[in-house]
Amino acid sequence: MKPVAALLLLAPLAACATDTASTAAPPVLAPIPQAGLQTVMGQDAAALVRGFGTPDADVREGTARKLQFSSAICIMDAYLYPAKAGAEPRVSWVDTRQRDGSAIDRASCVAALARRTGGK
Repeated sequence: MKPVAALLLLAPLAACATDTASTAAPPVLAPIPQAGLQTVMGQDAAALVRGFGTPDADVREGTARKLQFSSAICIMDAYLYPAKAGAEPRVSWVDTRQRDGSAIDRASCVAALARRTGGK
């Protein structure tokens, strides 16, 4: 009977250990990177055309260039600037919006544009 008595004495301690583990702080999660933007940022105009088709607008001002792509969901303006004189302009900023002008996550818009068919 001594082993049974010892087990009965340890049972309350086991319950305490379970309570301690359940009150531990949840792990800190790292933020999820915005998937999709890597297909745009730093790219040249040719890469954007390969990925999204013919732009709906192509505006040039000096060495800067803006390519606009649209879908039924959103519009994306990709701004390309050369890193130095004579260098190929590359995307350094992306602006996105829903068709009604309201905000949309940039990565979501990039994903929607990549899935569009027929250009719009």
